[in-house]
Amino acid sequence: MLIVIENVLGKDEVARFRQSLSGAVWEDGARTAGTRSIAVKQNLQLNDMSPVAIELGNHVLRKLGGHALFISAALPERIHPPKFNLYQNGGHYGTHVDAALMRVTDANLTIRTDLSATIFLSEPEDYDGGELTIEGHYGAQDVKLPAGDMVLYPSTSLHRVAPVTRGQRIGCFFWIQSAVADERARTLLFDLDQSIQALSVGRAKDDPDIDRLTHVYHNLLRRWAAV
Repeated sequence: MLIVIENVLGKDEVARFRQSLSGAVWEDGARTAGTRSIAVKQNLQLNDMSPVAIELGNHVLRKLGGHALFISAALPERIHPPKFNLYQNGGHYGTHVDAALMRVTDANLTIRTDLSATIFLSEPEDYDGGELTIEGHYGAQDVKLPAGDMVLYPSTSLHRVAPVTRGQRIGCFFWIQSAVADERARTLLFDLDQSIQALSVGRAKDDPDIDRLTHVYHNLLRRWAAV
């Protein structure tokens, strides 16, 4: 399931992020690439331990912690600390798949990457190229979103970033370990939860049909979740 979540960051927040990032020190992104990805990765990244990366990453985590649509879609159990990257002057990231397990050294834990996420921090008209192409069951889909919007997609997907031939493409990216590892089960739960919310509008708080659907949702979640 690929889902776009709009306005994860508001325009004022994006402006503050861009201001903070304008004075940041960017490093060669190949330093964090895996043994196969290093050959196809050409971008810049913030050092994970830089004060700017930590401050902005924590802000993103706070926003996601109260974002109902993100929680419904991801059922997050753990979130890797957000990272920040920059593509310019032909920078790109060739076709690759994200590592299945990622170590968070400072927290002394390893997360399983069930979902990958990118929050766009540059407006699409400010750069040429830079499309995030995600390969799925029904073909490849190009994603290039307004600043502040996020795309959420399975980490099992092959994906790539097209060369940026004009301007700068700045983004925030991270991975999520879901309480429900199985993608098909997680998609069914998301569809059911969204339907329950839509059907609940205008109905009494104790509507028996909504109660039965909620009963089904939580018992399926109880069956499939591993926490």
